[in-house]
Amino acid sequence: MQEHDERIADRLARLNITLPPATRPSAAYLPYVITGPLVFLSGHTAKRDGWPWVGQLGRTMTTAQGQAAAHAVAIALLGTLQAAVGDLERVARIVKLSCLVNSAPDFTEHHLVANGASELLVQVLGDTGAHARSAFGVAQVPHGACVEIELIAALKPGS
Repeated sequence: MQEHDERIADRLARLNITLPPATRPSAAYLPYVITGPLVFLSGHTAKRDGWPWVGQLGRTMTTAQGQAAAHAVAIALLGTLQAAVGDLERVARIVKLSCLVNSAPDFTEHHLVANGASELLVQVLGDTGAHARSAFGVAQVPHGACVEIELIAALKPGS
């Protein structure tokens, strides 16, 4: 676990991660909604080189490739979260992730794919990044992407 006094920006720099701008919606929805102390981020699909990271786990992609895609989605989610709240230091906790995995019917490692995002959030946010989670296998994800993840975060009181 990271030092408690290390700033999130320092962790990102140490991990060589530059957060992207907020992901723009590809349909009729908002990228995030803040209500009370909670921030709800809409689902972010996996992208590689700016294009949908297309594939199906268990058919055209391995679990390790799915984890890499989920890792990339987590970085995009953090970019949108930072845009929503202004400073990731305002985040009290990542409450929950929901991870949808575009997978073949016999694929059973959805939870391991989701670890690509979960582990990155803990690396960047420390204990604040530990969260509840669901991982589902689905028949398809928008644009044929291999992974889609949505996130709920709680803000620190008074922030």
